[in-house]
Amino acid sequence: MAKPPLSMKPTGWFQVAWSAEIGLGEVHRMKYFDTEMVAWRSTDGRVAVMDAYCEHLGAHLGHGGHVDGDRIVCPFHGWEWDSAGRNVRIPYEKRPNRGRRIRGYPVAELNESIFIWHDIDGGAPYFDVPDVLSGFDDDRGAADYYPSYPAATLFRPGLELHPQYVMENGVDFAHFTFVHKVPFMPDITRHDFTRPTSYVDFTIAFDDDIRAEDVASGVEAVNAGLGVAATKSWGMVDNRTLTAVTPVDDATSDVRFSVWIGRRPGDESPELPAGAKFLADAVIEQFTADIRIWAHQRYSDPPALTHGEYDGFTQLRRWAKQFYPAATTAPTPAASEGTQR
Repeated sequence: MAKPPLSMKPTGWFQVAWSAEIGLGEVHRMKYFDTEMVAWRSTDGRVAVMDAYCEHLGAHLGHGGHVDGDRIVCPFHGWEWDSAGRNVRIPYEKRPNRGRRIRGYPVAELNESIFIWHDIDGGAPYFDVPDVLSGFDDDRGAADYYPSYPAATLFRPGLELHPQYVMENGVDFAHFTFVHKVPFMPDITRHDFTRPTSYVDFTIAFDDDIRAEDVASGVEAVNAGLGVAATKSWGMVDNRTLTAVTPVDDATSDVRFSVWIGRRPGDESPELPAGAKFLADAVIEQFTADIRIWAHQRYSDPPALTHGEYDGFTQLRRWAKQFYPAATTAPTPAASEGTQR
């Protein structure tokens, strides 16, 4: 990747796993934001995510550590740590070490997924992960959709791409014709970048026989910071999607994509039927076409924008600046010789 002038340690919510990947009493190793971490689920079902190393003598809790009730136990000397990272028991001492603490991360579990809040300064969450199934302005909920994981998901680890590339895709109306082969460019009907959670709506059609003036379908997108984007499709196949891009280190990110297909009336099956699987695969195929571009993209600053593109990209890049550490904020597009105004 041509390294962009953007920090790979933005503030916000980021997906680190799907819920089903971490069972009761299990410990899950991972690396995000250039930091070794563990996620573990207590026997009462709650997930904790913390730095991976025991504060005693530095053993990695993901290599031999185990869960005992609501605690994770170090494999080296049996020190026990709670979900807040506090030492609560040393098996060969009368008292725990109250002065040492493993850094933990706020966790949100919804959308069949596990998210952590990342802030290099340790700040608390100030916006929420969108609920992709019941968070839109309609009467739909989780019971109206087939489960996504594992049959309707995509995981692409260690890609050389930046989370902002994915967010910029939402305002890039022109790419739909060339990447997704739609018959005409979408009409962006809403840009709202006034809050940490932003909104982008547009009309779109995939039917070659339809005229632009007759389009009666579209997408509503909710972007929670730079790490999570939820979409609702309307007027076409009933589906919801969740895109999550989580930096691994200064050069790569993991990409997760989940698709929910609306249930057939009366079908309460816990499995994704063949017809719904076919539809989900088609949605994933479209997303994969985007990944092929992002994984080899260079950050263009300032970009050579047309008049029609200028407003959306300018608003999004200004909005994105709030999530970066102060010393490495994202640039804002500016007019240049290559920008059509």
